[in-house]
Amino acid sequence: MKQKIIRFIYYLLGMIILAFGISLNTKCGLGVSPIISISYSVSVIWNLNFGNMTLILYCLFVVVQYILRGKNSRLHDLLQVPAALLVSQLLNLFDYLLVFELTGFWWKLLLLVTAILLTGLGIVLSVNMRLVPNPGDGIVQAISDKTGKPLGLTKNLFDVGCILVSCSVGLIFAGGLVGIGVGTVLAVIGVGRAVALFNHLFRNGLLRQAGLTES
Repeated sequence: MKQKIIRFIYYLLGMIILAFGISLNTKCGLGVSPIISISYSVSVIWNLNFGNMTLILYCLFVVVQYILRGKNSRLHDLLQVPAALLVSQLLNLFDYLLVFELTGFWWKLLLLVTAILLTGLGIVLSVNMRLVPNPGDGIVQAISDKTGKPLGLTKNLFDVGCILVSCSVGLIFAGGLVGIGVGTVLAVIGVGRAVALFNHLFRNGLLRQAGLTES
């Protein structure tokens, strides 16, 4: 029971840190990460709530997972919906609390690096607890399973697809790119490296505390 509580605490902490990292990413003004670029561009262009748009996007990801898996669909995947609700409301909370505007490229870059590191840490804490995956990770896994392509390649292609959709939405409805910039490219590279770093530093310890490994 103690280890189950520890797993839940780490998972919840990971989701909070992940949402905080995503929120900081939107404040740097250099471009957001691919996975949220669609909901971000839609929210900016039509002046809609970013957290709520992310919730809709994540729920769409869950629906697509069920379509891809067909008869192999798992009831467990529906738990991604409340997980998405949690993240979306945390995004709304942090968007309300983080009211500032940076001037100067280097300050923006520093904020972006901080956001990337926090996003990576949040992913490590939540994913390693092996509970409910983030819908963004769930859909990549479903596509990988369906196509037989490696997970890493699928993730890269999925990110590119998100960027292309965001660019199209911005160009068609706003006459320019919205939420896409150098920060988007750095996020593609940086988040994966941050996950690798924090896994190297903390993964074994986290798994031992959560009772997910014997050593």
